[in-house]
Amino acid sequence: MVDEGRLHEFVGRMLGDLGGALSVPMVRIGDRLGLYRTLHKKGPMTAGELAAAAEIAVRYVREWLSHQAASGYVTYDPASGRFSLSPEQAMVFAEPDSPVYLQGGFDLAMVMMENQALVEPLFRTGKGVGWGEQSRCLFCAAGRFFRPGYHNNLVTSWLPALDGVVARLERGATVADVGCGHGFSTVMMAKAFPASTFVGYDFHPDSVEQARRHAGQHGVTANTRFEVALASEFPGQDLDLVTFFDCLHDMGDPLGAARHVRETLKPDGSWMIVEPAAGDRLENNLNPVGRLYYAASTMICVPTSLDQPVGAALGAQAGYEKLSSLIREGGFGQVRKATETPFNMILEARP
Repeated sequence: MVDEGRLHEFVGRMLGDLGGALSVPMVRIGDRLGLYRTLHKKGPMTAGELAAAAEIAVRYVREWLSHQAASGYVTYDPASGRFSLSPEQAMVFAEPDSPVYLQGGFDLAMVMMENQALVEPLFRTGKGVGWGEQSRCLFCAAGRFFRPGYHNNLVTSWLPALDGVVARLERGATVADVGCGHGFSTVMMAKAFPASTFVGYDFHPDSVEQARRHAGQHGVTANTRFEVALASEFPGQDLDLVTFFDCLHDMGDPLGAARHVRETLKPDGSWMIVEPAAGDRLENNLNPVGRLYYAASTMICVPTSLDQPVGAALGAQAGYEKLSSLIREGGFGQVRKATETPFNMILEARP
């Protein structure tokens, strides 16, 4: 028999999910039109004041603000008729350097919706779809989603968690950043360690071009360059450090990549692998973060891997046991979890 209480609870949860899904275009509009930034900069505003400041139609702004208030994304004061962003709301929607800035997550949600037409037929065929053939917004969205984590953790906590790596970078090391995408991680390391040399590699030519522009904008072209190459074939030898940021699980042949990294490293070199946070069993991942990553894995990561040679399709929730076993099979004698965040685990592998 149907339990009425449980049914109402479940329907309530579904209404929350639908409200969240329908909020994706609303949040992206607010971001693209600068509405969150304007509210954050100018403080409490009426719909008319925000419309005037953002130079857009007040009727649309009124409806948008009403939705945002109903969602709890902005704060509404009935006495003054003004809307505002609390400090916590601003960290999520208006401060790109915040560790919890999530505009990139809303962009990724839209990418997954656009990818449905590509991925749905693959459920029958078991085939994949290339990284460069997916939604044209994927590359920017992925970079934007991961950037806050890198900005707030890479130099201050992730690299220091590795054994002796920071000291080596300060003296001058040779580094390969593989699967670099738009180069956010590469540029951050290059700025922090000007005595070291960094080469970013990615198999997607358009991303490499974006990375080169990014390096120019941040003034690190003297110790940074970007090249198109596969993870199992990138050039290099006697490297001090190789880094993989949120990409090993996307690769068709992660074992081949691990073996190649082992060949390029110095005997005392290090391989840093940043992967999505995940437990080793499904029951460990039945939580909000696992929910996000399983969706991204289904719509982006698994199809990407299945389109490549071997097609290992580790998935975004592979877990430490599976990843460390693969890394050891690739020729590494030492693997450990150096540190972690709610969204990422940082592994260090040594020969």
